[in-house]
Amino acid sequence: MRFMMIVKSDPVSEQQAPTAEDFATMGKYNESLRDAGILLALDGLASSKDGAKVTFDKGKSTVKDGPFTEAKELVAGFWIIQVRSKEEAIEWAKRIPFSHGESVEVRRVAEMSDFADIIPPEAAAEEEAKRAVSSGKPN
Repeated sequence: MRFMMIVKSDPVSEQQAPTAEDFATMGKYNESLRDAGILLALDGLASSKDGAKVTFDKGKSTVKDGPFTEAKELVAGFWIIQVRSKEEAIEWAKRIPFSHGESVEVRRVAEMSDFADIIPPEAAAEEEAKRAVSSGKPN
């Protein structure tokens, strides 16, 4: 099962740049994920001031440039890991070297099999093949 560990921040904390020590500590954690063979992807996100939010209503889109000061929580970064269970994903999340009130949301990545009751098997197989090609995974 794939899980995304989503790092949360807020408008105040996203303005605090990490230190060299923070990068070194996080690098060791990331290396432990690689060494365990479970890391699929990871990245941090730039401040919301450099982003935009697109909202859809009645067939029209509206664009609002950042920063998103009205937001209580913002996404600051993520890891995608492949583990056997939600419990294992949580155990890895508990090892993240945070100590200043940060939070991490652990969410299972939806698979086509989750929609077996609404997607015909042929369409699900075709979509899985497309995802495998775009991610570089073999079919």
